[in-house]
Amino acid sequence: MYFSWKEESEREGKAVERSIDFIVEEAQEGARLDVVLSLFSEDVSRSRIQRLIEEGRVRVDGQVCREKKHPVREGDRITAVFPEPAPLAVEPEELPIDIVYEDSDVLVINKARGVVVHPGAGNERGTLVNAILHHCGESLSSINGVIRPGIVHRIDKDTSGLLMVAKNDRAHQQLSEQLAAHDTTRVYYALVHCSLATGSGTVDRPLERDPRNRLRYRVAEPGRGKRAVTHYRVLESFGTAAYLELKLETGRTHQIRAHMAFLKHPLLGDPVYGPKNGFPGARGQMLHAGILGFRHPTTGEYLEFKAALPEDFQRVLNKLRGRDLP
Repeated sequence: MYFSWKEESEREGKAVERSIDFIVEEAQEGARLDVVLSLFSEDVSRSRIQRLIEEGRVRVDGQVCREKKHPVREGDRITAVFPEPAPLAVEPEELPIDIVYEDSDVLVINKARGVVVHPGAGNERGTLVNAILHHCGESLSSINGVIRPGIVHRIDKDTSGLLMVAKNDRAHQQLSEQLAAHDTTRVYYALVHCSLATGSGTVDRPLERDPRNRLRYRVAEPGRGKRAVTHYRVLESFGTAAYLELKLETGRTHQIRAHMAFLKHPLLGDPVYGPKNGFPGARGQMLHAGILGFRHPTTGEYLEFKAALPEDFQRVLNKLRGRDLP
């Protein structure tokens, strides 16, 4: 069998390119081109390999092949060029970061309320991405591009709690597949307006962006929007509010906020979906990602992490219980 990796560093600060060159063996006869390439490049995700094929960076016996499903034959010579991701336009910053778990594949972070996950208009610095770039250096997945390196999923600025970050493309692909298959555990805790009867329920209603307010999402009519499913359980019920545990089956933007507003129980402190006068003591939406579970992208072991309620959330909860904190 013939196989080789080659790395070439361009002068004058240009990106480094890696190339792969191998001969297809009898055991690989008839396999898809993208599948065979993934066998020889374990640190590169299948989706990235497919993009490289579509971009014309893969050759079969010297001819460009843009068909990811192309069946290879014994003796075919496969060559591919893997360009390094473009240099990040986001600057690393030494910022506080609460790391719950870390290994060579994944990072689990307990995000504070008020912290933006990735840079955007008006938030070029001080984001979680700036912080993890300082912590991890170049050891982050490039799947989501230069602005969101390593970010597999996100939570809103004013939502606190657990977030997983991928350190390489293979881990990112595995974790993304788990999310798409609803094979992760994501449990949130929330304080909502108005008392609910003790019990549980499920909101299975599609969501779409509200055309009258682009900052909001709303429940869509049948046949429109994206399916969104939220399971909830009442933990405690008060006269003016309720304390809920919510489990995501899907993970749409603003899913919990929009679904609870649809039920006429918007989150305390939510300026977009809740009443304009807010709620005493709630300085931001009372929503916390408290439990995160997933299968490790390399070992397959199920991992589950918990993050305690932040102090401001706990303070409002104790006021509702009649036990004010000093």
